[in-house]
Amino acid sequence: MIKNSNSGREVKVFAQHICMSVFKARRIIDQIRGRSYEETLMILELMPYRASYPILKLVYSAAASASNNMGLNEADSFISKAEADGGPFVKKLRPRARGRSYAIKKPTCHITIVLKDKLKRI
Repeated sequence: MIKNSNSGREVKVFAQHICMSVFKARRIIDQIRGRSYEETLMILELMPYRASYPILKLVYSAAASASNNMGLNEADSFISKAEADGGPFVKKLRPRARGRSYAIKKPTCHITIVLKDKLKRI
């Protein structure tokens, strides 16, 4: 989703039903919020967590849609808003002894990233 606002142009990108805990995603997102695009890429590529890969793909997607749809330069953009919200649980049943079953609940999350261009001061 692309939004034009008075303070500058911004690009919103959503990823839904990512199979990871919200807390694991928030640990990564807190590190990149408010940073420039190039600095964000360096941070995400060097982080040793599995949760950084889907967030890295999302930042790449936001930059690609900003440059293709709005003509923004990737070097002049920064992460203005990044958040991770809880999604539904994927529920499965695992067979156990004596014909019983055990519920397995896998958490999912929704990730939102907003990419804005820096205003040039004259």
